[in-house]
Amino acid sequence: MNTMVSFRGVRKAYGSTEVLKGIDLDVQRGEVIALIGRSGSGKSTALRCVNGLERISGGSLEVCGHRLDAADVDLRALRLDVGIVFQSYNLFPHLTVQQNITLAPLKVRRTGRAEANELAAHVLDQVGLGARGAAYPHELSGGQQQRVAIARSLAMQPAVMLFDEVTSALDPELTGEVLRVMERLAHDGMTMLIVTHEMAFARSVARKVVFMNDGVIWEQGGAEMLASPRSTELQCFVGNGL
Repeated sequence: MNTMVSFRGVRKAYGSTEVLKGIDLDVQRGEVIALIGRSGSGKSTALRCVNGLERISGGSLEVCGHRLDAADVDLRALRLDVGIVFQSYNLFPHLTVQQNITLAPLKVRRTGRAEANELAAHVLDQVGLGARGAAYPHELSGGQQQRVAIARSLAMQPAVMLFDEVTSALDPELTGEVLRVMERLAHDGMTMLIVTHEMAFARSVARKVVFMNDGVIWEQGGAEMLASPRSTELQCFVGNGL
């Protein structure tokens, strides 16, 4: 299976307000796609549809072999294949870093304790925090907490990783910490769908950039399209440095 995510005419409405107005997009295995656009353009909604946090209103959506437009879709099985990291870290404050990471493998995947601890050590090394397993969240910087959140998702060994504006609450130095981790994941071949306002990151890491505007995909292509946008809307977006 090379196509990991496939949108076909996907629509999403909240009452009479249509947020997604017919999205067509494929994400191939190992591909890194950056979703960009102004707030309210539909990019985060599209991302949340991929792991079933939002149910689509029309069209078809297939993720890692799961048909999300099917009435009987198994969301638990879907989320074993799809990891998601949000702007907020959502770490359990009363648990250590290691305990935060091993919780889901132990409870959801029924992984043995020794294996879960080895897995936690491995993913902490991946995000550059191998020595902080015994720390509590309040002892970490915001960038470190976000890297733990990434490690927690990686511990579930997903086939696809979703990132929803994960650096928007961080200052520039901490943003750099997190983006370097994501760059390493991309280099290692992780399939990633990223909602971001970091244009330099999108240029350097994304294989495809998707510009969303008013609930549709307005323009898409390689990162070079950011240097020579075809549409006035993308020209204004890039020109404003958003």
